[in-house]
Amino acid sequence: MSRTTTDHATADHRTAPATPQPTPPPTLLLVGGANPLPSSIDIVTRAIEEARGRGIRVHLVHRAAALARTAEVNDLADAVSAVEPDDPEACERWVRDRVAAGERFDLVLGLRDEVQESVARCAAYVGAPGNGVDAVRRIRNKDACRAALAAAGFRQPAVRLCGSREEASAFLRESRGPWVVKPRDGMASIGVRKVRDVTELPPALAELPDPDVFLVEEFVEGPEYSVEGVILSTGPKVLAVTAKETLPPPYFVEIGHVLPAELPESTRAAIDREVTAALTALDLRFGVFHVELWLTEEGVVLGEVHVRPGGDWLHRLLTHAVPGLELFGLLYDDHLGRPERAASSLEPTRGAAVRFLAPPPGRLAEVDGWERVEADPSVLAAGLTPAPGDTIRPVRQSGDRAGFIVVGERTPARAQVVATTLAQSLHFHTTDPQQPAPEGRPLTTPRTTAVPTAH
Repeated sequence: MSRTTTDHATADHRTAPATPQPTPPPTLLLVGGANPLPSSIDIVTRAIEEARGRGIRVHLVHRAAALARTAEVNDLADAVSAVEPDDPEACERWVRDRVAAGERFDLVLGLRDEVQESVARCAAYVGAPGNGVDAVRRIRNKDACRAALAAAGFRQPAVRLCGSREEASAFLRESRGPWVVKPRDGMASIGVRKVRDVTELPPALAELPDPDVFLVEEFVEGPEYSVEGVILSTGPKVLAVTAKETLPPPYFVEIGHVLPAELPESTRAAIDREVTAALTALDLRFGVFHVELWLTEEGVVLGEVHVRPGGDWLHRLLTHAVPGLELFGLLYDDHLGRPERAASSLEPTRGAAVRFLAPPPGRLAEVDGWERVEADPSVLAAGLTPAPGDTIRPVRQSGDRAGFIVVGERTPARAQVVATTLAQSLHFHTTDPQQPAPEGRPLTTPRTTAVPTAH
């Protein structure tokens, strides 16, 4: 019976037309999903939704502890696996095993600096578009990136990789001050401090996460900006320039951003040329980019280069300023061979701003005025970090800020005014942090997550 059935099936196969096999959907491997922070959850959510809206299957990998704290993001993915995303060898082994089991990956993407080497190795293994391992290692090490840019003819401040106070003191004697002490590989302004002379080195070194390996570089005078864009198969595409505002030295914590920066057309064109040329010189070929720079009397001086989106809610500012923009969708469409939007439609036509909150230190009792922030129709997202009873610390790194207000408006200037006015309207009631926490009901319960508001 079995043989007769098999022969019959074979005969039918020879005479009947073959049944078309469905084409499997493309798959995105998203390495290192979200951290349990409102801005991280929001940006990863957008990356997943823009993929699934194009029929792309999403397989998200992250460490188990992080997955346990970001269930709302995990639920959006088609598959989730516990993998250490910061370990390139572990990620590549996992990909090899999945491919051997029959899974296919068409795109590989990571949205944090720490995962970029893992992304590069996985993309190379599956044949997806991506950056080389050497290229992502180069931009992770700030001194190596500066050396590569300087060798390619770009303006760069003098910098020295140091391993001791003595080496740092020697660099101060040999170069022009003031200077900046910073980690070789860091983020969120952690351990970054300005020094004016050798007497200020000890407290700066004491704040470094790793005092055995650090950088000292010449301080660059001039307003600071960042550039947001994507690297497509046709090359880098600048989408907007962001104006930055930082707290006064000795620290460099960012307190506000405005997008797009209101610059003369010739200045914007010069920035576009410099950033595009730098990304090309650094052999970066794929991803969303965020490049920092200063405008000086001599021209553009490039700062740090990242192949991931800018933090601090810059993705929200960008997508408001460029109506209809899907930042990750540009990458997906480029890879899938879908027509790119006309360049003119990718220019900002509105303005957006974010203001971060840095109230005086103390133990928080209550916050007055938050209801006005939530009710304002221009607010795209807002959040308070401390709750009543928490201690507000002096702002020395990004994590010390007490909250944020993201505003979308008709123009950049209007967005900046609204964001600043709302921030100034808040009143943080604090007590001495050495006193016991207040008892009884809190008068105001600050929110700790983003508040999406229709606009």
